[in-house]
Amino acid sequence: MFDVPLLAATFFAGFLYTISPGPAFLALFALGAAKGRTPGAWFMTGHLVGDILWSVAALAAIVGVSQIGPTLFDILGICCGLYLIYMGARAVMTRRDGKAAVIGADRPLVNGVIFGITNPKSYPVALATFGALVAPYGDHITWAATPGLIAAAFLGFVAADFILYVAIGLGPVRAFFARYGLWVTRIVGVVFIGFGLKSLLDGARGLASSARG
Repeated sequence: MFDVPLLAATFFAGFLYTISPGPAFLALFALGAAKGRTPGAWFMTGHLVGDILWSVAALAAIVGVSQIGPTLFDILGICCGLYLIYMGARAVMTRRDGKAAVIGADRPLVNGVIFGITNPKSYPVALATFGALVAPYGDHITWAATPGLIAAAFLGFVAADFILYVAIGLGPVRAFFARYGLWVTRIVGVVFIGFGLKSLLDGARGLASSARG
């Protein structure tokens, strides 16, 4: 029997997780505004891989069915930070006639997958979002209910992606980027570097804490 309130909460959590601003959100708008909706759609399709991965991990953690040590996430955080710093540095150093003027412009599907998996907002934000909306139904979450929860979260991802897909192709958005695109790309690059440094520091603190313990 379907638990409608639980499925609705999971759907909404997936929607909020996807549409909340972050590094991938910024990259998507820069990419879509500069290159159009099709590359943006490929980017979002790839990003779904990470959305599903981290939502499943978050749901598993909420009900206590997975006990994964914090060290794994600290190491992952460091890897995420290094990747974002690399991408951010490329964006900051972009020239007006540069080949890679937009983050993710080359192979948007592959870049979407990488972003979805290494995005520093991934597990912590997924856990916080799903935890806030789904945890109150913890007694109703079982392995048998997991496929339905994943499906509901997936529908939330798709609903948010559709809204983003429409937004990135709007004329005013593209016109703004056509005029200020280079500076937007550089600003986004600085934001990426900031996210990357924070992810590196958080991961390093976590590993240091584990070593002392």
